[in-house]
Amino acid sequence: MNAESDERSKAAEQADPASATGEPDRAERELGSRAPGFIKASRALHLSWQVGVFVVGLGVVIAGVLMLVLPGPGWLVIFGGMAIWATEFVWAQLVLRWTKRKVTEAAQRALDPKVRRRNIILTTVGLVIMAVLVGIYVWKFGLTMPWKISE
Repeated sequence: MNAESDERSKAAEQADPASATGEPDRAERELGSRAPGFIKASRALHLSWQVGVFVVGLGVVIAGVLMLVLPGPGWLVIFGGMAIWATEFVWAQLVLRWTKRKVTEAAQRALDPKVRRRNIILTTVGLVIMAVLVGIYVWKFGLTMPWKISE
């Protein structure tokens, strides 16, 4: 838990409290609950709010995990559940910030001309290998399927 509190204090020090418009920057919002003020005013109401957010987020994350093996956009749904949790929990906000940073870095690396050239070459080599394997299969077995369709 010390690492989380260290990251919290670093994020709080680095965050600009307000932009020129007077509102916090959307990318660097302060950490913490985003529950309405009347909910934060009552400890019991805020705790029940947090339990509700956790249960809803957990349901979405579980649905996303199931979609990893079943048809569906699994990772997208998992990150949606994390976003639900991030409305209330600091640890989820930190995970989402880290994820956004890594995705942005990966996107910028992918736009690098050297990396794009390498990816194009690897894709071409993979397609050539697949075409050779399909050609060998067709040459050896013909266009007959490996199972008997007539039965």
